[in-house]
Amino acid sequence: MAKLAEYHNLFPALREFVKMGKPVWGTCAGLIFLANKATGQKSGGQELIGGLDCTVHRNFFGSQIQSFEAELPIPQIADKEGGPPTFRAVFIRAPAILEVGPEVVVLADIPVSSSKTVNPESTEGSTSSEEKVIVAVKQGNLLATAFHPELTADTRWHSYFLKMVDEVGEGASSSICAVGQEFQKSRTDLPVYQ
Repeated sequence: MAKLAEYHNLFPALREFVKMGKPVWGTCAGLIFLANKATGQKSGGQELIGGLDCTVHRNFFGSQIQSFEAELPIPQIADKEGGPPTFRAVFIRAPAILEVGPEVVVLADIPVSSSKTVNPESTEGSTSSEEKVIVAVKQGNLLATAFHPELTADTRWHSYFLKMVDEVGEGASSSICAVGQEFQKSRTDLPVYQ
């Protein structure tokens, strides 16, 4: 995603869209994209859109074959959207959020085994079996999940995000068009539509 965004010069338009306060939901790799800081990356790292005051660890739970499903307590989502107090989350080569800033609201976390390190700088595993990592957050106009709600029949996360969109109001569509037009102007190989 980052390579394509860089190749097509999308980063300026994406960053501007986030700064404009428009609702953005990043799932899995999208969470990494929205984070201000990412660890566990290959040498050289990747460019980020930023805006979400957190530190994310890429592939925290392991490779593709370590993908899993888990029941997550989601009290804030259940209070707002109804339904059961938990959500069956699908984690596919998922990141985890290790630290959040003061403006970030934690919506879900998950326990990690005592052998799994939570500190990305540490080379030793955690000694406490009570350690948790964050897997869903909201900060203003940004929603981010380390798991894939779109792979379940439970639509509460989607409903939650759509309510965020509704809160922005009617001004969203005109500003989305403005960002799109600015992107088109920055590209010489794309036609500009009025």
